Amino acid sequence: MLRRHFLRAAAGLAAGAALAAPIAAQAQEPFKIGLILPMTGQSSSTGRQIEAAVKLYMAQKGDVVAGRKIEVIVKDDTGSADITKRLAQELVVNDKANVIAGFGLTPLALAAAPIATQAKTPMIVMAAGTAIITEASPFIARTSFTLPQFTAPMAEWAARNGIKKVVTLVSDYAPGLDSAKTFKEVFTAAGGQVLDELRTPLRSPDFSPFLQKARDLKPDALFLFVPSGQGAQLIKQTAEREFDKAGIKIIATGDVTDDDQLNDMGDVVLGMVNSHHYSAAHDSPENKAYVAAFKAANKFRPNFMSVGGYDGMHLIYEALKKTGGKGDGAALVEAMKGMAWTSPRGPISIDPRTRDIIQNVYIRRVARGADGELYNMEFETVPNVKDPVKEAKK
Repeated sequence: MLRRHFLRAAAGLAAGAALAAPIAAQAQEPFKIGLILPMTGQSSSTGRQIEAAVKLYMAQKGDVVAGRKIEVIVKDDTGSADITKRLAQELVVNDKANVIAGFGLTPLALAAAPIATQAKTPMIVMAAGTAIITEASPFIARTSFTLPQFTAPMAEWAARNGIKKVVTLVSDYAPGLDSAKTFKEVFTAAGGQVLDELRTPLRSPDFSPFLQKARDLKPDALFLFVPSGQGAQLIKQTAEREFDKAGIKIIATGDVTDDDQLNDMGDVVLGMVNSHHYSAAHDSPENKAYVAAFKAANKFRPNFMSVGGYDGMHLIYEALKKTGGKGDGAALVEAMKGMAWTSPRGPISIDPRTRDIIQNVYIRRVARGADGELYNMEFETVPNVKDPVKEAKK
């Protein structure tokens, strides 16, 4: 009898171990994040900044969350929507990615959105800024910005500060069109007049003829938007047209005065007023620590794209903690809704209705810091700004 009891107990233990083995193996499977970025080509600075921020976050917070080893797979989309779509599919199907993230430009994010929906895989937009992006899939959450989010405050500031007539000049793709439309709506509602709306090609633009046309119209101000990486060329060509001598102010979104290029622009950009959600000069303990750690790791300073990557990783890590390490896509997205924290840029949260970011917008002026470098110095804060396009649809 003792022998039979022992054998039954041993058999029970063996069966329990057999059942536990797959569960333990599943718990130990890495949690894979497919990071799709423009690492080469015209938008390579975006890829470089986001990848550096992702690496910094993991170095600071570790690479194990809720018992899952975090594995990041970086893919270069070269700025091509077709390549982005293929890479997203390969990451989901072949690499079994639990999350896809990155997306440096709007067309790239929109190309990947159907794959996120079909695979029920969370998609974290760390860069692209067109308002409609989160509407393209219920699995998208955004940690970057929308163009209308900081264009509206810029238009309001202009109207309050004696600017009556404006020409807008933007890149001819969805974020630029978002920006121009929002500026015109807000500025004209405040009594201003938009004399002309100029569009420049996204690829290899020559701004000269558009700038000359803007100068000839003699506005009080020229409003600019170009994507990250094109600001230095635009400012150089703007300076050549001597808008200041014609009494024309230059105002812009902060994409133009990108921290990644600002020091290459020289004195011509001093005093330029712009609006954005992040500056390397943002005065908070969190940002001072972030900038110091980022510069120590990379030998260059962070820009607004970097915080989209840094906060994107925070969103993924915290959602994974909330789900207890489970990689179910729907559960992860649900965990992200309404999440709030203090970022290097200031207080932010994920709108539970739209899955878009809510954040402060800052009006800034380019000036020299104590270290002699150029910075976007914040002098006015518009708190907790939601995307105005989605708010208008409510």
